[in-house]
Amino acid sequence: MTFHRRQALMCGVSALLALSGCQTLPRSGPDDAVIRDNATLYFAADEKKPLTNYVLVDLTEPVLSYFPKAQRQSFRSGFGATRKGPPDLPLGVGDVVEVTLFESAAGGLFIPAEAGTRPGNFITLPRQVIDTNGYISVPYAGLIPAVGRTTEQVQDIIVQRLADRAIEPQAVINLIESRSSEISVLGDVNSPAKLAINPGGEKVLDALSRAGGISAPSAETSITLQRNGTTATVLFDDLIANPRENIFVYPGDVIYANRDRRTYLAFGASGLNGRIDFEDSDLTLAEAVGKAGGLLDGRADPGQVFLYRLVDPETLSAMGFPVTAKTEGGFPVIFRTNMRDPSAYFLAQRFPMQDKDILYVSNADSVELVKFLSVINSATSGTVAPIVDVAAAKTAVKVIGD
Repeated sequence: MTFHRRQALMCGVSALLALSGCQTLPRSGPDDAVIRDNATLYFAADEKKPLTNYVLVDLTEPVLSYFPKAQRQSFRSGFGATRKGPPDLPLGVGDVVEVTLFESAAGGLFIPAEAGTRPGNFITLPRQVIDTNGYISVPYAGLIPAVGRTTEQVQDIIVQRLADRAIEPQAVINLIESRSSEISVLGDVNSPAKLAINPGGEKVLDALSRAGGISAPSAETSITLQRNGTTATVLFDDLIANPRENIFVYPGDVIYANRDRRTYLAFGASGLNGRIDFEDSDLTLAEAVGKAGGLLDGRADPGQVFLYRLVDPETLSAMGFPVTAKTEGGFPVIFRTNMRDPSAYFLAQRFPMQDKDILYVSNADSVELVKFLSVINSATSGTVAPIVDVAAAKTAVKVIGD
């Protein structure tokens, strides 16, 4: 209904209220005129202009090409060679190790003569932490470089150092606590923790499992992996559905689970009004209308379904709109789709929704007429009601028809 039509209807209502002698109607708060008149200062909007500039775009096939589904990131392609297999886990600073030394006979460097010759001639040194310089200490062998080496390599160095002092020495190193090969699992998980990597290798889902699993709905959860200055984010559902994305974790990785609660607002002649969760990895305009309860058969105008969104100026410029200003947060755009057209449903099923979109379904003109007649009926109840109702109905029908 145009502005002039509404203005004519309001004039009719005002005249009828005056005719019926109504002075006041029930209100739940102060009258808008009282609020306006009592204001210390009133910055009035220009009624001849919209409150803000916006672009109106009919949803068509060419328009869809400018709003494709968002490209998803990938763990598989985002971390180069480190995505392929489990990492080697050499010793590092802070690791706690235990060194056991063996000799083949008694009377050597570590085994006293009275011990005899038998299997098990060994001593175990006190546990020690690999220092910040990367060394451990072994008696008579000195400082042994350990950082960056496997336990087997460190054992060989110890044996070489003791070869001229002990009787056929052998060394065994046990890794008691790995502090250099840890990952952090944070965010929306049940038990955030810093975890030592399993030497056999473990993947992202394994790490999440050890942290108690995610605490938010899977469809709303994204997993971010930080590694060596590189960051990538994938949806948890994609991680489940595509095993190739479930890559091995490496020392120093940070895994962050985040509930990305995406919502849109629904207003007007839809079955549900208010804030509605996506609850899906992807949501299209057609699905959003369905989640909002569809179009009310007795109220909605299927030809006037609107979607409000802030669009980046670069996209609008590419579409040919003269939008050059850098608008923080985007430029206001209203997309209109005519669901009286059968083909519009195919377009709506391909148009992706975005977080914080606003869906508005307009009332049909006939609904406005019914509202008008209801007001007339309540305002003219009395002896003059039949005459006024008939006249008002004729006037309303004529206004709607114009």
